[in-house]
Amino acid sequence: MDPLGFALENYDGVGKWRAKDAGKPIDVSAKLPDGTVFEGPAGLKKILLTRSRDQFVATATEKLLMYALGRGIEYYDLPAVRSIAREAAKDNNRMSALITAIVQSTPFQMRRTPEL
Repeated sequence: MDPLGFALENYDGVGKWRAKDAGKPIDVSAKLPDGTVFEGPAGLKKILLTRSRDQFVATATEKLLMYALGRGIEYYDLPAVRSIAREAAKDNNRMSALITAIVQSTPFQMRRTPEL
């Protein structure tokens, strides 16, 4: 399991919070490949919002755009991804700002739908 998975072990298969599994306390400590140690969802959140913020926003933007387009991201989409991330940053990277920027992006506006 990857370090991010260990940090989220408090959540069971359906997303319910738990402190113990089979009567034993859950170990939510984790270590990233670069050696950074953190503990649980709060520690992961702190890393994502500070040190890895730009990388997290770029990845989230790519994944949401991929979902919105119904296809993978190509090299020619990368300027749009950067533009969407810049637009969302103007509103403190709120999810609503990110979704609005995706909907207003050229790849989304110019996407083709299959003929029925």
